[in-house]
Order: sequence, then C-alpha cells, then structure tokens
Amino acid sequence: MNVNVSRRGFLASGAALTTAFGFDLRPAEAAARELKISRTSQTHSICPYCAVGCSVVIHTLGDKARNVTPAVVHIEGDAESPVNRGTLCPKGISLKEFVASDRRLTKVLYRAPKATEWKAISWDEAYEKMARRIKESRDRGFEAKDSQGRTVNRLANVALIGGCTDTNEINYLLSKFRFGLGILPYENQSRL
Repeated sequence: MNVNVSRRGFLASGAALTTAFGFDLRPAEAAARELKISRTSQTHSICPYCAVGCSVVIHTLGDKARNVTPAVVHIEGDAESPVNRGTLCPKGISLKEFVASDRRLTKVLYRAPKATEWKAISWDEAYEKMARRIKESRDRGFEAKDSQGRTVNRLANVALIGGCTDTNEINYLLSKFRFGLGILPYENQSRL
C-alpha cells in the first residue's frame, strides 16, 4: 500500500494519523487521561489569576495514604461552573505548573534594610515584623482630630489593596481590619 501523506496533511489531520498507521489513538488518549485521574481526590476551587472567577477542579493523588506525600497531578476547568463551563484561559491552564513548580516559594523570605541577601524566617517572626511595622506606621500617621477639631480617627499613610479573587468572607475581614485601624485608602476590583 502506497500512502502519500504531505507534512502539512500529516500534522493537520488526526484522521490521517489513524489511517496512515492503521490504528486509532483516541481510545489510548482517553485511557491515559482516565488513568491519570482515576484514583485522585477532587477539590473544587477558583482560579487566582483574574476577577472572572473561573472554577477549577484540582486532582490530588496520595492524600489518603499515610506513607505518601499528596501531590497535585491535574487541574482542569469545572464543566459544571456557570462562569467558565469547563474552559480556562492560558494562565488558568498553567495552574498545575504554578502549584507544583520547584521555584514556588514555600517559606517566608526576608531581606533586611541595606542587605543584599534574602534569608528564610519563620511565620511567627514574619507576623511579628508585620505587626510592629503596622503599629509604627499607625503611631506616626494616625489623626484623632482634623484641623477644625472634629473627631476623625483616620490613618492616611497606610493603604490596603484587596485581591481580585478575595471571597466575601475575606473582604468582610479586610474591612473589619481596615476600619479597626482607621485606614482610608482602600482599593479592590470588586469596587469597579
């Protein structure tokens, strides 16, 4: 049998691959995908990249065995979501690489003023540094009264920025935190 397949035709047609070589790859591809997620636990979440809020399904393997470290093996769009109906943009498709990257930071890094190197610190130390700096900034910039003597209790030298995928609960807590400190400058994509 003499099959004349051009380079363009070979790459463009999946059917050409199945007929030129005499077998159909589609069942093998489906079986490979099924094997990839057959024993995983599914967790529903939201893509963190923009304000659209696309739903994703995260497939984790090994989280039910005591001697296996859990690992994310696949992330896909949630077909039942009315927002994205299973589709994801190029950034959303790359979520697995974001989660499982060997370059992802998993500890707090701190660079002291005028230092050239970052050093790892504990979360407790990081919380203490943040709290101290917030307190120092508040002490420097807090206004109890305005120029006319009216009580204003405001802090204009600290700003708060909310993220595009913050939930209502997180925004509620951020607003309590902001109002508790008297912070005026605040921005969030939900305000647009």
